[in-house]
Amino acid sequence: MQAILSASAGQEQLLIDVLVNNAKIPVLIEELITVEIWKQKIFPIVCRLEDFKPKSTFPIYLVLRHEASVINLLETVFYHKEICESAEDTILDLIDYTHRKLTLLVAQTASGKIPVEQKLQPEDLANPSSVKELKKQAAEMEFEIALKALSVFRFITGLIESLPVNAVTRMLNTHNFPCLLVQLVEHCPWIYRKEGKLKKFEDGAWYEVPYEDHVKITKLDGQVWIALYNILLSSECQRKYNFNNFNKSQLLKLRAFLTEVVIDQFPNLLEMQRFLSHLAVTDPEPPKKDLILEQVPVIWDQVVRENSGKWQAIAKHQVNNMFSPSEEELKSQACRWAKTYNLDVMEALIPNKPKCGMCGCEATKRCSRCRNEWYCRRECQVKHWQKHKKACNLMADTLKKIQEDVQMQAKSTN
Repeated sequence: MQAILSASAGQEQLLIDVLVNNAKIPVLIEELITVEIWKQKIFPIVCRLEDFKPKSTFPIYLVLRHEASVINLLETVFYHKEICESAEDTILDLIDYTHRKLTLLVAQTASGKIPVEQKLQPEDLANPSSVKELKKQAAEMEFEIALKALSVFRFITGLIESLPVNAVTRMLNTHNFPCLLVQLVEHCPWIYRKEGKLKKFEDGAWYEVPYEDHVKITKLDGQVWIALYNILLSSECQRKYNFNNFNKSQLLKLRAFLTEVVIDQFPNLLEMQRFLSHLAVTDPEPPKKDLILEQVPVIWDQVVRENSGKWQAIAKHQVNNMFSPSEEELKSQACRWAKTYNLDVMEALIPNKPKCGMCGCEATKRCSRCRNEWYCRRECQVKHWQKHKKACNLMADTLKKIQEDVQMQAKSTN
């Protein structure tokens, strides 16, 4: 969480150096996939147990939130080439992870299961620790995680030349990402109509779109188009992708979406439009298989293999030991959670004394709103406000959300 706040405050270079020098990107990717497996193998079992009536669901919520935090951090730093390169072989696992998330997103959209401002019933609100509320939180987070995974994949496509040879092959031929992205363009999970009103999802919330902005491209639309642009117009991808009849017919669907309004907002898509027009009248040669030994992802299989047959036992152990604590244990947990999200504790982990965000001198005063930026005097804070304002608003909103979550769980504990 401190890493995300630092990156949001424009201090991402120091963060990037730490992540790269300490080889932390592969660790983060393994954490991401481990929690994903936990959600698939353990979480459903826990929810089905008849004796699962915890006083507080916050321990499970923290596990669910962990995946969201990790993918949020990766989205923040993966824009940088050195981060992508430091992933090394685990980039294959990350590509598989994004494919699973985006495939699920498309499937949920087609079946109408996207969590669109769903509200709990009064009887559920009366019991905020209910499994139903926990499932609702999980569905909402899964939706946001999938959108973050889309952003991460877009950054990966922008660094195709830096990827291992196996990564490009896996994107194109193993998972057929171009056709998957076409389905995202068709379905647009982040857009829906309700009672004649158009709503879009952006920056973590649904909002009603004014009529004059109905044709405006959102950030998520842009992520899909940029990913398609990076893949289809890359000479490496054009050489390796199999433009068979099915793939070709799917890609040509994009021409219907490349309207003048879209191209006016994203002029680079004019080049893609020309490519698709050329593709419509030609038959590209089949790709040449120049890869003798293909490397495959290992994290998912390794975690599943090591824990095969233990899911039921793990679930029961967690219910008996974690979710049925005494009143004293609940109070102790609440104290630990409060300390976890305390910025003063986070700052204490940093060996160097804080520096003024304006002049760089040793600072003793902290921004009272976001509590993440330091200043040596009031004048420096005033001068730095225009630059700090955006990050301050973002961090203040994040802290408010955390406090609301903790307060909600504290009420359920009481």
